[in-house]
Amino acid sequence: MRDDELLTVADVMARLKVGRSTVYDLIRTRRLPSVAIGRCRRIPASAVGDFIAGQLERAA
Repeated sequence: MRDDELLTVADVMARLKVGRSTVYDLIRTRRLPSVAIGRCRRIPASAVGDFIAGQLERAA
């Protein structure tokens, strides 16, 4: 995974093992940064890694 890679919502769903509405909720609440390209949402791969790291820190 490259840090500058942009993921689709479906990619993030697969990586986090969650549903589409959960991913959009994370985007809406700004817990998962994203960029708009036309009508599409793209999430930087590094943002997904940061989100997971943050969740792990809270769980510890």
